[in-house]
Amino acid sequence: MAKMSKEQLIATIQECSVKVGHVPSYEELKETMQVQTWVIKKYFGTYRRALEEIGMERYGKGYVLDQKTLYMDWARVTRELGWVPKASEYEERGHHKPRSLVNRSGGWRNVPRCFLEYIRKEHLEGDWKDVQEVVFRYLATPYRQGGPASIVPSFPSRPQIMLDQPMYGGPMLNSPLAFAPINESAVVFLFGAVARQMGFLVTRLQTEFPDCEALRQIDRDRWQLKRIEFEYESRNFLLHQHRVEDCDMIVCWRHNWPECPLEVLELRSIAWEQIEQSGFSVNPVSR
Repeated sequence: MAKMSKEQLIATIQECSVKVGHVPSYEELKETMQVQTWVIKKYFGTYRRALEEIGMERYGKGYVLDQKTLYMDWARVTRELGWVPKASEYEERGHHKPRSLVNRSGGWRNVPRCFLEYIRKEHLEGDWKDVQEVVFRYLATPYRQGGPASIVPSFPSRPQIMLDQPMYGGPMLNSPLAFAPINESAVVFLFGAVARQMGFLVTRLQTEFPDCEALRQIDRDRWQLKRIEFEYESRNFLLHQHRVEDCDMIVCWRHNWPECPLEVLELRSIAWEQIEQSGFSVNPVSR
């Protein structure tokens, strides 16, 4: 095919959609319209981004749904129901498979928290205040849907969550951080407070990925450079769509990604009362 402009490429994708009767897969676009790979990469980088810019959405096997599509649809179902849906309830009312949200969030029970993280990151709280209230109530309730029946609230009445007040993690004694982390910023602070005791010398912190560059002591006279990404939970590495090959290590509060190919340092596994002391052992995930 002759040299194609961005506008011509968009028109070609739209024409292909009319011909095949649905939003075309990349293979259908190549076969039907003879569009070459380099043309997509030149103007959009990926075919998914091309469809996003055009305003098309394609679902199906092998196609990764973006965070906005998944979490906004989950929020819509939550708003309709008035409570956090079970996977079966979402499958009945949602536009996508529960598995897509499970893969994106690291488990169905993580979806509400990941939704809150997403809307905060994208500054969408004002659009979903009612859903936030539903999620806060859900997270604050000891007995949740699908939880063990033996867990019953020990309070005479359910504590009321004040949406205009900050939240704290559990208290940590003898630690430079008074309360357990509930976000990534607290993980960064806690790591900085104990880095030297753990054999790290931080050389660089940055806003772009990966977050940190540090020298790590391998033995008495040997150090190696480590590229570190901070996450509240290790599974968020996937949520944020980071590239494994551009990072050496994840430092997190909670490790919930068993198949992670990177070394993981879980700060939670360190006894809180020993967090200021040296000499504790850290068991990294095997590569």
